[in-house]
Amino acid sequence: MASPKKTDPGLVSLIRDLKKTSRDNDAPIWRDIAKRLEKPSRVWAEVNISRIALYTKKGETLIVPGKLLGAGDIDYPVTVAAYKATTGAAEKITAAGGSVLSISQLIRDNPKGKGIRIMG
Repeated sequence: MASPKKTDPGLVSLIRDLKKTSRDNDAPIWRDIAKRLEKPSRVWAEVNISRIALYTKKGETLIVPGKLLGAGDIDYPVTVAAYKATTGAAEKITAAGGSVLSISQLIRDNPKGKGIRIMG
């Protein structure tokens, strides 16, 4: 039985852009993220702020191929790109001096994918 295709046009467009950027810039990280987002949403990553605080350092850039959740605290700036982020999570990241981006914004800012960690 074939797996059902994604029906959200925004997600389909994002996956297509990730694959194109991966090919054009020889950046395998974007292909990896595309493959993760092609999977069913029930198996997507859900990353809490506490996990980010535990495994990252000040100034790092990370990507969450799924949802960023607001449980926990962080007291240093990081840049996080996620497919979805809760309002509480975005507020905590920005209050610490960091920023929350969409995956599309991160692709435009860093097409080569250098210095990005995947969480989830």
